[in-house]
Amino acid sequence: MAVGVFDSGLGGLTVYEAVSKRLPEVAFVYYGDNAHAPYGVRTPDDIYNLTCRGVQRLWDEGCDLVILACNTASAAALKRMQEHWIPKDKRVLGVFVPLIEALTERQWGDNSPPREVAVKHVALFATPATVASRAFQRELAYRAIGVDVEAQPCGGVVDAIEAGDEILAEALVRSHVEALKRRMPHPEAAILGCTHYPLMQKTFQEALGPQVKVYSQANLVAESLADYLTRKPEFLGPGTVSKFITTGDAASVSMHATQFLRHRISFEAA
Repeated sequence: MAVGVFDSGLGGLTVYEAVSKRLPEVAFVYYGDNAHAPYGVRTPDDIYNLTCRGVQRLWDEGCDLVILACNTASAAALKRMQEHWIPKDKRVLGVFVPLIEALTERQWGDNSPPREVAVKHVALFATPATVASRAFQRELAYRAIGVDVEAQPCGGVVDAIEAGDEILAEALVRSHVEALKRRMPHPEAAILGCTHYPLMQKTFQEALGPQVKVYSQANLVAESLADYLTRKPEFLGPGTVSKFITTGDAASVSMHATQFLRHRISFEAA
């Protein structure tokens, strides 16, 4: 039994890198739905169906616990999956929870009334589907008051990353940051609300300026998973060898993954 990591493409590798470093004794199976990336421009029903298909594939691999390392899937599909589809002996976790916990400095199970937090002006960079879902703003409003969130749909960034075009990805990031700063000139914090975006974190930080704290999800998810597995050790398996599968062209996906992570990643066909 292994822990599954699901993403629409390469972005979830940022989460895989963090969780595998934090939990080197755990085996992971990574599923990239590269053939259907990006999810951020798809309809909610399309995202839901593709996400269910990918999670089912990971269950077939023996992954009773799956992390949706995809903000679009977490925003547009997870709640519906939990309500109507996931059986009692399986777990599917999203990537919003650790981020909201960090921003509001309160645990997910803390159901006390919303309260003021230190950060008042937050820039959210995400896919068009994640922005349209308003899932981040909704979850934040349950826990914090007085926080102004300005969301920027970052069209094209995921496509450029998936195509291995770093120059285009950097140019698009700078353009999207400029667009957001016209509406919110002085954000205090920025959320990289897509797991592809940490691959461009340096560019986001440079464009935003050193005074803006940039929240990236990978390390937050890793700590959250470590805590979860401490509480739920039944989801741990005996293996330590990770596996990478893709719905796309395995050779091409392997090449682009290696290019961005700066070390060899070998995918096989799903």
